[in-house]
Amino acid sequence: MAENAGIGTGGYGRNPKSTGVGASNTSARIESDCLQIERLMEEIVEARNMKDAYKRVTTNKGAPGIDGMTVYDLEKHLVKHWQRIKGELLEGTYKPQAVLQVEIPKPDGGVRKLGIPTVVDRMIQQAIYQIFEPNFDPTFSDFSFGFRKGRSTHDAVRKSMEYISEGRNWVVDIDLEKFFDRVNHDILMGMLAKRIEDKRVLKLIRRYLQSGIMVDGVVTARTEGTPQGSPLSPLLSNIMLDVMDKELEKRGHPFCRYADDCNIYVYTERAGKRVMESLTRFLDRKLKLKVNEKKSCVDRPWKLKFLGYSTTPPGKIRLKPAPEAVDRFKEKSRKLFSKGRGCSLEKTIMELTPVIRGWYQYFKLSEVKTIFEELDGWLRRKLRCVLWRQWKRPKTREKKLLKRGLDSHTAWKSANNGHGAWWNAGAKHMNFAFPKKFFDNLKLASMLDIKSRFA
Repeated sequence: MAENAGIGTGGYGRNPKSTGVGASNTSARIESDCLQIERLMEEIVEARNMKDAYKRVTTNKGAPGIDGMTVYDLEKHLVKHWQRIKGELLEGTYKPQAVLQVEIPKPDGGVRKLGIPTVVDRMIQQAIYQIFEPNFDPTFSDFSFGFRKGRSTHDAVRKSMEYISEGRNWVVDIDLEKFFDRVNHDILMGMLAKRIEDKRVLKLIRRYLQSGIMVDGVVTARTEGTPQGSPLSPLLSNIMLDVMDKELEKRGHPFCRYADDCNIYVYTERAGKRVMESLTRFLDRKLKLKVNEKKSCVDRPWKLKFLGYSTTPPGKIRLKPAPEAVDRFKEKSRKLFSKGRGCSLEKTIMELTPVIRGWYQYFKLSEVKTIFEELDGWLRRKLRCVLWRQWKRPKTREKKLLKRGLDSHTAWKSANNGHGAWWNAGAKHMNFAFPKKFFDNLKLASMLDIKSRFA
């Protein structure tokens, strides 16, 4: 498919191993600042690398950029235009198009601004990423977990618990104010210039950083920031924040960083305040980044959340989902319950299953069983609510309760009690009529046994 698009033709006849990029001697290249390659752009547009980038972009799908081109249109476009695009990249004259700004709500309020590049620019950025990532990533801190292969939020949470179990029961919670919108281009480009000799690549990355943003049909220039939504943005953010990581390591501070979410673990509140003050000055002076004073603090881990997790109070400190995470799960489930009023219970449960399973898989590190028990009970009660509302009239409710084994007097009394759906869903008559076994038979996922059920 990519061959037909022209990606595999017109190559330069270069062996990608000749420069060392992608070769097996990774550690040796890291030690010698491996991206000091004058003809790096040739490696980026090399046929195999571009095919991989094409495949990744088309597999990921994603929304079109400002030109309206979808991933399904990309092959046809490349057949006609790839040789021109490739020539411009090699000559250093390629100019990216502006990104399309899209706002999505944040789980904790506010909006996150995403910048969607065109499909062609996503493919080129992906090709750059594929050359950069294996060279930059091994040089990053062991305590950085975001946007890195083989690392996850769970790894970061586990490491944080290691620190807490050592008695570091004060956390310096650093929140960078609009980090992705405030990245200083000159500072970031200076970091890249230390590792990259090919001026064409540096010029292209700066153009990507400075490509405009289209909002409501109007393109405005950008002088700072790296928009979320592009394949390169996560790697560039890690390159930028690696300076902070190395500074924390030099000072001997145990920490966990996931993207722009950073927690530092200390023994005393006084030490935490010192770290907060000195790190705030460092970030401002060295990286021109601002710490959000309203969202940053020094506090106990059981009063904070990190990547959706919190802990129980002292005694035996255990991991648990943060209250905000539980609230978000309930809110997402409520939307499905609202839709379920006009659907069968089986369909509602079918739509709930991936939500329940996904939430449990993320919070499976939790050591507090009661939260899962409570959520299981809450889900069953909400489903009983759906049934009660579907029945609408007292006569229908009486008939349904009789069918589920209640005696005539109890069924009539329950159907005519005048209470609302939530009250009835928690009352004895509905629990008797629709016990846990009823929902188990409908394959409602239980968070307490979901691991074995979906193994």
